[in-house]
Amino acid sequence: MKIAYQALSDVGRKRKGNEDSVFVNPEQNLFVVADGMGGHAAGEVASKVAVESINEFVCLTGGDEDITWPFGLEDGLSFDGNRLKSAIQYANRKVLDATRERKEYLGMATTVVACLVDGNAANLAHVGDSRVYLVRGGVLTQLTSDHSWVNEQLESGIISADQARSHPLRNVVTRALGGRPELVVDLQEHKAVPGDILLLCSDGLTSMVPDEDIVRLVEDARGNVERAAQALVEEANQRGGEDNITVLLLKFEE
Repeated sequence: MKIAYQALSDVGRKRKGNEDSVFVNPEQNLFVVADGMGGHAAGEVASKVAVESINEFVCLTGGDEDITWPFGLEDGLSFDGNRLKSAIQYANRKVLDATRERKEYLGMATTVVACLVDGNAANLAHVGDSRVYLVRGGVLTQLTSDHSWVNEQLESGIISADQARSHPLRNVVTRALGGRPELVVDLQEHKAVPGDILLLCSDGLTSMVPDEDIVRLVEDARGNVERAAQALVEEANQRGGEDNITVLLLKFEE
């Protein structure tokens, strides 16, 4: 299945620098978005190390099912599923290694959301509150669940959806690359059909633009991922642009 894609990252209207990173390797069908955290530009470093390390591992393991898996194999996951999961765990180690190199990097971390495609199988992995959405038949479905304090409270019924949207701790993530040596990666496989659009994004989009407007803007672009990406970023900026905004759209075609 052919993939049309468009990546776009914008600093927004309130931040001086862009700590998001977006990476595409069309030869491997690898697509990654990372949202870095940390002062003194350390967030930018963390997200860049993460996306480059994920790509490095994916490139080294392409087509070699007899490799030694540094983090073991998970039963029930495909070869590419284990490959993507291990790539993120490898990237976590690289981010941790970088924190030891310079004192100003101490405490830096990054979220990540990644997609590795084989035919119609889109392996999706995430850590943190960057998201993957599916747009199919005019309907938007969030495929990932945020690893955040607010989302945990929401899922437990402690706070409402309205409270979650404006909660002062809504940016606190409970899982990130660079947090600890052992990292739990959520992974799923999406079976794509022609016309499916996957949206990978940082919370600079989702904190500004509600779901109903995300799907409207994607649908208004009529399958043109470049136009859709531009519209999403512009909408987030028009609503305040309080954070860096990164979007990566994949459209599956025959």
